[in-house]
Amino acid sequence: MASATVSNNLRPLGDRVVVKPSAREEMTKSGIVLPDTAKEKPQEGTILAVGPGRVLDDGKREAMDVKVGQKVLYGKYAGTEFKVEGEELLIVSQKDILAIVED
Repeated sequence: MASATVSNNLRPLGDRVVVKPSAREEMTKSGIVLPDTAKEKPQEGTILAVGPGRVLDDGKREAMDVKVGQKVLYGKYAGTEFKVEGEELLIVSQKDILAIVED
């Protein structure tokens, strides 16, 4: 999980969520080492921060379905990638989260 400073410094707005993507596969099951250009984007990650929720037309806030610490699956090209203190993170809208991974 990310260091406390990363999650404490980021506070997503609205229905956005900060996700730390899972590590990419370095090797195929048959033992072939993959270069960075051939690796697929991860579609699974851990939630580091959650926004307060989207404001509805009547002025009330919609409750968020996810919370910090959950593992989630998200769309392949969802969100915006960025780096904070050397960590690659992703900000996605709650609607781009497809499922919560239960252990």
